[in-house]
Amino acid sequence: MNTIAFNKLAPAPELVDFVDLKWLMACEGRRVDLSRLQTDAAYARQCLALASASPSAVLRQLAVRLAGPAAP
Repeated sequence: MNTIAFNKLAPAPELVDFVDLKWLMACEGRRVDLSRLQTDAAYARQCLALASASPSAVLRQLAVRLAGPAAP
């Protein structure tokens, strides 16, 4: 039995997800500081807001994944 299939919580973002965000944002001319992204909540929210407004569907989907589940 695959217990992962029954996990209702999204998996925590991995380093590769942050690197993907960095390079996808770079394609749109935006620089992302990875260490700051992981330690500065306001900066992370700003980056995710920009990514969420991107014309790139892949970048928007990644922003949703990195933002995590919505608060109740």
